[in-house]
Formats: sequence, structure tokens, C-alpha cells
Amino acid sequence: MTKPSKSEGSQMVGSVGDRIVLESEKVGIAERQGEILEVIPHEIRPEYRVRWDDGRETSIRPHAGSHRIEAAAPVRTKRK
Repeated sequence: MTKPSKSEGSQMVGSVGDRIVLESEKVGIAERQGEILEVIPHEIRPEYRVRWDDGRETSIRPHAGSHRIEAAAPVRTKRK
């Protein structure tokens, strides 16, 4: 189960290591999923540098409602 990420106002804001899922704008086209590598702040909405599951990297500024952010799983440390 994934936790929602931080929100800024009503918009979800991702962090490095979070997963981003972009919904397709066309019927029959699969969603795209990737890991956020960098968050670049902008006045209206952030830009993300993303490594997609297919290995490609791009920078995107998704519109509200076109994506969702899944918080990275917390790192667990082993106890001795």
C-alpha cells in the first residue's frame, strides 16, 4: 500500500525518490510510471526530472489531475 505524498494547497508535490504515475490522455494507452530524480520548483507547479520504468529520463510539469504521486517507502535499517 502506498502513502500519499506531501500536498501544497490542493496540489500533490512529489519528492526525490517518490513514484509518479501519469494517466494517459488517450483511451487504450497505458499509464507511465517512474521515479522522481529531481524536483525543480516553479511559481505555479513543480517540474520533475523522472526516470521512467523503461529507462528513459525526461523533465515534466504535469497538470493537476493528470498524475498521482506515490510516496517512497521508508528505508528500514537493520538492527544488530
